[in-house]
Amino acid sequence: MIEPFRPRLPWVGGHLQTIRNQVVRPRHALPEGERLWLDLGDGDALAASLHRIDTARPLAVLIHGLAGTEDSLYLRASAAHLLASGFSVLRLSLRGAGPSAPRCRGQYHAGRSEDLRLALGALPPDVAANGVALVGYSLGGNALLKLLGEESSSHVRAAASISAPIDLADAAATLTKPRNRLYQSWLLAKMREEACAGPIDEAQRRAVASARTVIEFDHRYVAPRNGFASAADYYAKSSAAPFLPHIRIPTLLVHATNDPWIPIAPYKHVDWSGNPALTPLFGAGGHVGFHGAGSPVAWHDRAIAAFFSRL
Repeated sequence: MIEPFRPRLPWVGGHLQTIRNQVVRPRHALPEGERLWLDLGDGDALAASLHRIDTARPLAVLIHGLAGTEDSLYLRASAAHLLASGFSVLRLSLRGAGPSAPRCRGQYHAGRSEDLRLALGALPPDVAANGVALVGYSLGGNALLKLLGEESSSHVRAAASISAPIDLADAAATLTKPRNRLYQSWLLAKMREEACAGPIDEAQRRAVASARTVIEFDHRYVAPRNGFASAADYYAKSSAAPFLPHIRIPTLLVHATNDPWIPIAPYKHVDWSGNPALTPLFGAGGHVGFHGAGSPVAWHDRAIAAFFSRL
């Protein structure tokens, strides 16, 4: 389907692959998108940016990760390549994220797969007339895989996840390791900013401010706000790994063997031969990095386009 991953110099190693976009800050030109509001049925609505082209192919729906939005660099890069590959594209902002925030009282989390189901159901019929192909990144990839394992729909023709934390407890524990201190500090600052931008009471504000690790943030704020007993309960009920055997939609799972945030170990425990709907693809590309030799287009974007085109 695609050549094995080889890093593009000088971005060698998991850390450089991960931070490359923050260092280089590439901008990917996209045509002006059409603003859609997707009603979730409880008073909240998700913002989405739609780029239509004349095609018989499914609509590619892109779902960002933690502290991201529809305008995240990796989402814009994927959108540009998929448009060039002949797919209409919809860039989705999850509940409470970015442009969705003014229309939301709640906030997304890694297990909120129901939001994706409702958003897909709210797409105008002409937009999804050829079905949809879903792409989820990091936290959004976990929510996507969970959704696919919960239910099967002929509306969804194919899917792909990039750097998904399919074992949330393992991923959170890895982020709290000393080697990831800078990553965790950066993420916590983004998470606090995002939480405090939406409806939040004083007790929740104190919980957000007092968290010194991602696990504490999830335990003190995310879990109680969303009906979980604890961070451990949230991780156990929201991780995608137990749902993988039930996926029936052709799904590509891209993950890095050297991802500094999300360990590869949970992927090695998956019985890939037991579910022919799943296609694993591994390479040493960091976290949502995969800046490969031979092309300015990220390796995972080329893999997504190839996978969807083949199907």
